Amino acid sequence: MFETILFGQLWGTPGWMWLAFIGIVITILALDLGVLHKGTREISMSESLWMCAGYAALAAIFGAWVWWAHGAKDGLDFFTGYVVEYSLAMDNVFAIAMIFTYFAVPREYQHRVLFWGILGVIVMRGIMIALGAALIVEFSWILYVFGAFLVLTGIKMMLAGDKPMDLSKNPVLLWLRRHMRVTDNYHGERFFVNLPDKTSGKIVRHATPLFLCLVLVEAIDLVFAVDSVPAIFAITQDPFIVYTSNIFAIMGLRALYFALAALVHRFRYLKYALAMILVVVGAKIFAVNIVGHVPAWLSLSVTISLLAGGILLSLWKTRGEKAEAAATAVSKA
Repeated sequence: MFETILFGQLWGTPGWMWLAFIGIVITILALDLGVLHKGTREISMSESLWMCAGYAALAAIFGAWVWWAHGAKDGLDFFTGYVVEYSLAMDNVFAIAMIFTYFAVPREYQHRVLFWGILGVIVMRGIMIALGAALIVEFSWILYVFGAFLVLTGIKMMLAGDKPMDLSKNPVLLWLRRHMRVTDNYHGERFFVNLPDKTSGKIVRHATPLFLCLVLVEAIDLVFAVDSVPAIFAITQDPFIVYTSNIFAIMGLRALYFALAALVHRFRYLKYALAMILVVVGAKIFAVNIVGHVPAWLSLSVTISLLAGGILLSLWKTRGEKAEAAATAVSKA
């Protein structure tokens, strides 16, 4: 049984490779929570940048191994998927900043939410990618549906602009408040506490605002995954490359959150670059039938150029603006 799992093929990739990757992720998360962030404290911008650099280095090493073990095409597909997911997940980071602002989550508690959010991402993305791979195997034409969806979503993002989101009317949050006892105040980093019931006086379990925040972060990630998972399947249909590039990108960007959160107000035009990336990735599926195979290096170059262009344009257009604008801009992320 063990030999079958270890040396058998799962979606064209040996089982030991999947187990090795999961082992790497578990080790990274264990070091993160058990060593680097064992106590409750605020993550500084410099620490956030160092953490992000560490995750990027690990992703580069893993991508180099994929290149060596599977060939140049798979290596380029991994890096392209990594950059695309990293780009699209930046919008996710701005949404998380909005959630933290709405709940007034102290900065020293935010890492706990992001950490447990990563665990949810690992499971949810795995399920979504498995479903996507199964659909592609059974119905190859589903790729064109993915492509059309990405193009339409990108166009919708460009036309929508910066419309604010009202979390007070979020259906998930409203449902939780109706069906759970929720404390008014935070109780350290705890998601649940036992307190007297306001009516009966009995000691019962209450959720804290930190738990509501975690649920909304997971819900937001699920919404954004609807865009990002088809985007990477448009680049490669190898589930191993899709999943590993997804997880490495999300872990790295969550580590970068504490540096990005202070600069949210400076990335005003990034949303339009992300929309263009969706359109280009979606259009690539249809372009194959017109111009033939699109080289992986070209997809990677276009993605990096659009992302860099959106960042540089945003920084140039917002130069001189004060950080006080962040509180207003974050609600429009």
